[in-house]
Amino acid sequence: MQWDIFCRVIDNHGDLGVSWRLCADLAARGHTVRLWVDEPAALRWMAPGALEQRWPGVEVLDWERSRDASALAHLESADVWVECFGCEIAPEFIAFHAAKGDRGQPGGPQRPCWINLEYLSAEDYVARCHGLPSPVMHGAAQGWTKHFFYPGFTPATGGLLREPGLLARAQAFASDEQRTAWLADRGVDYQGELLVSLFCYEPAMLGGLLQQLDHADRAVHLLVTPGRAQQAVAALQAQGARYQSLQITQLEPMSQRNFDHLLWLCDLNFVRGEDSLVRALWAGKPLVWQIYPQHDDAHHAKLEAFLQMLGASASLRRFHQLWNGFCAPQMGEGLPLEDLPVWAQDVQAARSRLMKMDDLTTRLVQFVAKNR
Repeated sequence: MQWDIFCRVIDNHGDLGVSWRLCADLAARGHTVRLWVDEPAALRWMAPGALEQRWPGVEVLDWERSRDASALAHLESADVWVECFGCEIAPEFIAFHAAKGDRGQPGGPQRPCWINLEYLSAEDYVARCHGLPSPVMHGAAQGWTKHFFYPGFTPATGGLLREPGLLARAQAFASDEQRTAWLADRGVDYQGELLVSLFCYEPAMLGGLLQQLDHADRAVHLLVTPGRAQQAVAALQAQGARYQSLQITQLEPMSQRNFDHLLWLCDLNFVRGEDSLVRALWAGKPLVWQIYPQHDDAHHAKLEAFLQMLGASASLRRFHQLWNGFCAPQMGEGLPLEDLPVWAQDVQAARSRLMKMDDLTTRLVQFVAKNR
């Protein structure tokens, strides 16, 4: 099928990351995809070649072009429209296609299957709302219907993005030789240290974490992703923080494929947002999630639901509460880091359950087939 996928960028790593993974996965399965995006610059490192239209099956288009009827006239109408994360398709785009007719007119083009791809959550409402219709009540498409499509962690939801063969690729990357070579390409002389990836916002406990890693029984090498994580570490160092044994490497921007490699080779992954959380789950390594804070504290319930789904052990649950600032540490309390093998078991058990479900792309294609 021909897909139009729409993304308005709020966080380059999150909304665009999920949108691109969906586009690439659909294209790999034989579909053709147009990604309409307002700020595509991050694709230069996230998906090299995408902006130069060198990615088979995916065409990246400027959001503003979706407002231009003369430009739209030269494009084949899509079978599916996907609004990612509540972004709204330009009314000019909707009006152009509505004017071409619908299935109510003999010989007219078929209406697209119109999907609102929502944010990921483990909360109960996801299963209740997944797949629900949303009638369009005004505008050129009045009388048409959107459907909510919710990613999730149970068979009653839309599932999680997972390309075919992902775990086989991860297992093939597991050798010490590949780990050493990947790190050497980034200037890291790996000597068996505990490897920790850091992709975060600015957690208040970051300074305490780095001090703990500096005094750990085993040597630690921290691999810090570009952007806010590197800025947060640099701010601590500018304030005088010094580390005797902790090694810190500031990574360059990397493709999604290499980000997966980073998660596969590390012994502990700190992630944030949605895309990296799902990839860390598939990596099967101990993980700590910094959830995006919301002004009404709705993220508290969202994190609790995730930890419940994960079957998180007591120390992993406490770490998440402290890392996300949900509570203050008690006198002399640090971040509990002694239970990495237990955390790994939690993540791997959840991964095994989730692997028994169809992935999001498969479910989305099936949903569209039933609702066109």
